[in-house]
This record gives sequence, structure tokens and C-alpha cells, in this order.
Amino acid sequence: MVKIGVVRNPVAGGGRLDAHWTEIAAALSERFGDVEFRETDEPGDGSAIARDLVALGCELVVAAGGDGTISEVADGLLQMQAETGTVAALGVVPCGTGSDFARGMGIPTDAKAAVSRIAEGEDRIIDAGLISFIDEHGRLASRHFVNIASLGMSGATVRAVNADRRKRWVSAKTLFFWRTVTEFVRYRFQDVRITVDDGEPVEAKVAMVAVANERFFGGGMMIAPDAKPDDGLFDIVILRAASKLKLIFDLRLLYGGRHRNHPAITILRGRKVVVEPLGDPLANAALVDIDGESPGHIPATYEMMARALKVRC
Repeated sequence: MVKIGVVRNPVAGGGRLDAHWTEIAAALSERFGDVEFRETDEPGDGSAIARDLVALGCELVVAAGGDGTISEVADGLLQMQAETGTVAALGVVPCGTGSDFARGMGIPTDAKAAVSRIAEGEDRIIDAGLISFIDEHGRLASRHFVNIASLGMSGATVRAVNADRRKRWVSAKTLFFWRTVTEFVRYRFQDVRITVDDGEPVEAKVAMVAVANERFFGGGMMIAPDAKPDDGLFDIVILRAASKLKLIFDLRLLYGGRHRNHPAITILRGRKVVVEPLGDPLANAALVDIDGESPGHIPATYEMMARALKVRC
């Protein structure tokens, strides 16, 4: 039988996961027998715990939590893969505020259904990304991501969402939309230089740049409608500065992926993306958002890792 480890974030979804954890844990044990359960205490724990579980011989590591927990666990698995050659699969029991990775991969957002999918599903090999950025202490940092890493308004929005105590009772779509609007109203557009692969740099005043491996972020916004997680390319969505009132009104287009031809939108594709601040580096040090967490700011480099991660789904 496959040895399985589970990384649980007890505060995922404002505590919704914790409220139902006894029955979810029972379902996991019933399906897999002897399960090694671990719990995160603070941001960043998921990566270290995933590494420990692989070192213990776990061939499947399940992330039970939101997009941030899933991303951290994937980061730990990819680190161990690079360092030791040991490949472990990622399983997902989504119970976060957004659950955008699960949405894009077709993983059920019902926890018990997700457990069944892990037990009965097959392994799928997908791409991942590696982002290098400046952390809150001014140091160069890096980590993997599996869904979308962006910068600008999205960084400010996820910080506001993650700090909002209403996320246990308010739907993800409503919370993200409200926080996007409120943060957008006070947001100052950032002057940046964007270089994709060896192409000509694009200098622009932007609201946001999304480097997408998958389609969804922000609680169901289809920011990159044509992105595929296994094609070896990022979809890079650039939202340029425009009338704030008009952009707020047009946010509705993102939920259906109907923004491809919007005059403020540019969509590029590539394997490497470099984003640097222009002018005053402090005034234009746009916040980054990595799979629903905002741990720092630009300058940032995004690198494609084609067919790097095994996902049980």
C-alpha cells in the first residue's frame, strides 16, 4: 500500500476545514490505512513538513487547506525532487478561501469527494513555476508555484483577503470581488519593465501582471482563459493602467474569461518572465502574489519548470 502523509492547515477557509476535520481524517484513514498526519502552525510550514514526509518514505503527500497550503506542499515536494531525485505525488483536499488550483484541475471542492478522487484517481504530470523575488526583509527569496504568481493590485488584494475575518461566512467570490474593488480604489499604478524570454522589453504602467500556469485566481476569476498546466508555457496577462471606474466595472469580464480583447489587456506566452520596477524602485516595488500568499515584492523572475510535478487527481 502507498505510504501517505497529510499536511493540514487548521485555519484554512477561516476555520472551515478544522470544523469538519474529524470526518475528513476518518475518510482518509479508511481509504489509505495508516496515514501520517501533520499540521501547520504558521506560513511556510507546509514546505518543510512535505519535505519531512517524503524523507519518511511517503509516496503521496496530501495538502488539506487552501491554495497557499497546496503551493507550499508542492514547493516541498519539488525541493526534495531536485535535491534527492525522490518523486512523490501531490494530493489535494481543498478547503481554502479561493480553491482556485482545485477549480482549474477539476478537483472536487467537497472534501469527502476530494478524498475519493485521490483514492481512485490517476497521476497527472503538470508544469510548475519557480519565482525569485525580494522578501519582506529585503532579501532575495525563491519558491515554487503551481497555479498563478502575479504582482501589483493582486498582492494587495490577497493580503486584505487573508486578513479578513469574514472569510468563514462569506463566499470566496464575494469576498475577493469586494476586496479587489476596495484595494483597487486606493491602488497606485506601478511603472514596470516586463521581459518575456528574449523578447523586446515592455515598459508599462500596470495595475497587475499575472504569470499563469492555470486559469483561475481570486476566488474564481478566469484571469488566463487559455492557460494549460501541462503545455510548458506561462500565459502572461498584463492589465495596464486605465480609468479605475471603467476597470472596476469590467472586472465582471474576468469571471467568464471574456477579457481577451479588452483594450487594457495584453496576453503573452513564454517560459521566463522578468519584471523590474522603473523609476523610483521603492515607489514601484509592486507586491507579489504567489498562489494566494503575498510574501514580498518585485523585482521578480518567473521560470517555467515543464512537467515537473505529479498530481493525483
